[in-house]
Amino acid sequence: MLNNNKLANILYVFYLLLFSTVTHATETEPQAAGSWIAVLPPLLTIVFALTFKRVIPALFLGIWMGAWAINDFGIFGLWTGLLDTFQVFVSNALSNPDHTAIVLFSMMVGGMVGIISRNGGMQGIVNHIVKWADSARHACLATASLGVAIFFDDYANTLVVGNTMRPVTDSMRVSREKLAYIVDSTAAPVACIAVVTTWIGYEIGLIGDSINKMEGLDTEAYLLFLNTLPYSFYPIMAIAFVFMVSASGRDFGPMLAAEKLAQQQGSKSPEMNQDGPQETDSLEPIDGKPQRAFNAYIPVMVMILGMLVGLYVTGKQALSGIEDPALRDIIGSANSYTALMWSSLASMMTAALLSLAQRIMGLEEVVNAWFHGVRAMLMAMIILILAWSLGEVTDILKTAQFLVDILGDSLPTFILPTMVFVLAAATAFATGSSWGAMGILFPLAMPLTWAVMVSHGQTGPEHMHLLYSSISAILAGAVWGDHCSPISDTTILSSLASGCDHIEHVRTQLPYAITVGATAILFGSVMTALGSPWWLGMSLGLLVLWLILRYFGKLSCQPQIG
Repeated sequence: MLNNNKLANILYVFYLLLFSTVTHATETEPQAAGSWIAVLPPLLTIVFALTFKRVIPALFLGIWMGAWAINDFGIFGLWTGLLDTFQVFVSNALSNPDHTAIVLFSMMVGGMVGIISRNGGMQGIVNHIVKWADSARHACLATASLGVAIFFDDYANTLVVGNTMRPVTDSMRVSREKLAYIVDSTAAPVACIAVVTTWIGYEIGLIGDSINKMEGLDTEAYLLFLNTLPYSFYPIMAIAFVFMVSASGRDFGPMLAAEKLAQQQGSKSPEMNQDGPQETDSLEPIDGKPQRAFNAYIPVMVMILGMLVGLYVTGKQALSGIEDPALRDIIGSANSYTALMWSSLASMMTAALLSLAQRIMGLEEVVNAWFHGVRAMLMAMIILILAWSLGEVTDILKTAQFLVDILGDSLPTFILPTMVFVLAAATAFATGSSWGAMGILFPLAMPLTWAVMVSHGQTGPEHMHLLYSSISAILAGAVWGDHCSPISDTTILSSLASGCDHIEHVRTQLPYAITVGATAILFGSVMTALGSPWWLGMSLGLLVLWLILRYFGKLSCQPQIG
């Protein structure tokens, strides 16, 4: 029989094997670092996401796989890798001050959106715009304009615009399919490129985390994001194409057939959608209270101005020892994370004070509205935290370095943006999540692009368009896949809010999204990667889209001029 000392020793060994985590693995280079094994965690994440259409389990599995590799495999390494997944990598992602700032910013913006939805501010914007919708053409243009006006959140945009404009477009015999298309194509494309939205914190968080892995690149995440905006070809072209379709009254493909049917028989929808989706309950303004547009405009303006002031103040503090620094240097030295937190807090408090001062809501109602807005951001924050964790895993395993070693000299730099766009589009299409696709690809594609640029000696200012275009390609590809996917949350919400059959929405929108996506790749990503200025690619792309609509599109009826 075992004596007490031997039993205690055996139990202690089992404790070390089963429950001790190897935090030292992040301090010493694992054997798998820089080898083909380093590609497995992100590859497994993508394959799992594409196969099972679930982003969060895919990210978790990728982190676990990477932690196992960091522990040099083995049966007990599998267990300690599982523990490290949560205790080391997720914990590190949350303990990073910059990451914490992004999470808090996103939640404050979500809370602000919840408040201005409940206090009637968002509905006030709606009321101003719908007054102009007195014809089929004007109804479509008003819907598109409203989609651009509610730029700060794609979910709020989809639900508010679809439910509000449905009676208006129905009265003008605009098909539910056309309404769903306009709603869907002015939600995510607007939210992903507007300077202050619920998307921005997420995007900047991924960009900032990737910058830390790109040796030789010294810039602020927010400023890098701003530099990528001119290269956001798909989102900008998608928005422009909506206005082209709305203003011209022309359509092609299944959308043309849907519009002709609506002109003949009126708009029809599934019975389940007659009263609108239940998801709008928390976004509806309080009954009997005034619906004033300034209750939404003022908090949003406070956020924008607060961001600018925050960048200036933190930049001046960083350059306190320099006399009369240039504005470019001030902004370049600013702390964008601090500015984001200041501006989001100020805007949320402004929305709350406006609601209280006008007695639209009591304190408890303001807190509840804020909570509904914050809760809407929870799933996105989980994805973001897991994406940060996977990014740390791939950094330790030197995944980007391995890819550069095998592709750096052979992969032409001009093909990178297009390759990234296609991969992001495929991932988002299969998973139905643009945020999930971005979370998977940002930590991999950004360091890879930069490393390939370094290997080709193309890191000067004249070559930075390659990095800008690749970053935008991740975003654009993710939005494109999200648009086309029948399992996308925004696609489903667009169908519900517009009272449109979901499959019909996907079927009628797909040709438009493919047309704009192909144009964005050919005249945007490829041309700029080859050295053309962004404005030339954008101009040619918009011209081509207009010509396609002009010569291939047909009028379902003569557009009414109001």
